[in-house]
Amino acid sequence: MRFCNLLESWYLSINRDLPWRKNKNPYSVWLSEIILQQTRVAQGTAYYHRFLESFPTVFDLAAAHEDEVLKLWQGLGYYSRARNLHFSAKFIVNELEGKFPATYKELLQLKGVGDYTASAIASICYNEKTAVVDGNVFRVLARYFGIDTPINSAKGIKEFKILAQSLLETDHPGRYNQAIMDFGALQCTPQNPDCSVCPLVGGCEALRQQSIKQLPVKEKKIKIKKRYFNFLVVITDANQTILTQRKGKGIWENLFQFPLIESENSIELDQLIARADFQEISEETQSIELFNKQEWVHKLSHQHLYTKFWVLKSNSNHEDLLPIEKIKEFAVPRLVERFIQEYGFNDKN
Repeated sequence: MRFCNLLESWYLSINRDLPWRKNKNPYSVWLSEIILQQTRVAQGTAYYHRFLESFPTVFDLAAAHEDEVLKLWQGLGYYSRARNLHFSAKFIVNELEGKFPATYKELLQLKGVGDYTASAIASICYNEKTAVVDGNVFRVLARYFGIDTPINSAKGIKEFKILAQSLLETDHPGRYNQAIMDFGALQCTPQNPDCSVCPLVGGCEALRQQSIKQLPVKEKKIKIKKRYFNFLVVITDANQTILTQRKGKGIWENLFQFPLIESENSIELDQLIARADFQEISEETQSIELFNKQEWVHKLSHQHLYTKFWVLKSNSNHEDLLPIEKIKEFAVPRLVERFIQEYGFNDKN
């Protein structure tokens, strides 16, 4: 039996029940694919439902304010996905008159949509024969065919895309694409796959060569940058605090946070209060206390944030003060959300 037939048969037998597979509406499929780009299915499903409830059509999403979209996205990370989603919704409504792109090439016009997402939507919604290649597909193909070309190299990306396309011998490209992705997620898993029940076991090169743990191959990762964040959490006697909005193209663009002082390395209280940027925030401060005795290490793709939260009890009349209960209305990074929850702002009102 052909490779694609084996996978399709396996896929039909597991009958995985996912909400975005109940129809072929391109808007809902697009939404699910963007959410799942850097998110596990178990976590992403709840966000998918929330987004559809708040923005049932692309017109609703386009009409929303960016702050609404970011707030709804809060906790998923990689916020550029949410901004691109919102930007593309406005593009579809304003430039394409609300008509969703219907081919692989047209889908690539959408900001945040690359080869994988365009292939998924085109095949699932429009039955276009274009193969998906994501992390799961890389793993399945590398192991089955015994390919050791690094999957994160230009050569590897091209080689695996050509191979994936050549295997797409079916009248149901959308079903096949979902089959191979699910196969990588559920059967040919990164660690300790159960090869004894694998339908592809008869032709798997990695199993024959006993190289399952070595495949797929990735080139060495880039060096991780360390950054040191000191958040100043102002709390006044009137139960007010300060949030600021991040600007620029760095991490957490347009999200809100407590006033931040970034240092060259980890600093103690005496070093913090000696800084000029601390003086700008700390007027009328009565006391300062470090909330987390151990730095929280927040890991992003290319940088690790070593973070301290300093709680400043204050009589400040700062112009940016807002009631603490209003914090929940702002979209904040996951790291700041963790502090808000652990500090228990709601219990202290």
